[in-house]
Amino acid sequence: MKGAVGFIGVFLSFLSEISGYQLQFSCPNDTFCHSVCKFCEGRNEKPSMECLSVLFDDYLHLFNEQMRSLNSTDWCVWDKVSSFYSDFSTYTESLSDCLRIPWPNSLVEKLFVNIHSAYFKTCPTEEFSDPPPGIVFALVITPICLIPVMVSLVVIKTKNGDGTS
Repeated sequence: MKGAVGFIGVFLSFLSEISGYQLQFSCPNDTFCHSVCKFCEGRNEKPSMECLSVLFDDYLHLFNEQMRSLNSTDWCVWDKVSSFYSDFSTYTESLSDCLRIPWPNSLVEKLFVNIHSAYFKTCPTEEFSDPPPGIVFALVITPICLIPVMVSLVVIKTKNGDGTS
């Protein structure tokens, strides 16, 4: 559902850009969202990517402090990082929703790419490899052999034309 709402938001912003018509923005009646909108209005900006970027920068600073409080070897331990990471992800989504900007968006993607390159690029990843040739052969040949058997059974069962033997 959020994907559909996000698509509609992008579509409406596209339409407003090409038609020159400005859509009226109204803040949600949520205390958190209302304070976010007031922050943007205080900067003499309508809710926009620029205001969203400023809000993200404040929380990104907190995220960076939290990550620096850990040893760099702990950055690859998901149990130690997950709460910071999840909080940041939830915060970006909440702010975007408040400002009625689709999430994820290019700014969020850029932030997370920067976070990953700063903190997680040296983490070992689980590499997947092909199974041994014998297993691949068994998995491929089994359905190939079953097809003629199944076709033969269908032909035998329908030989009389009425589906009975």
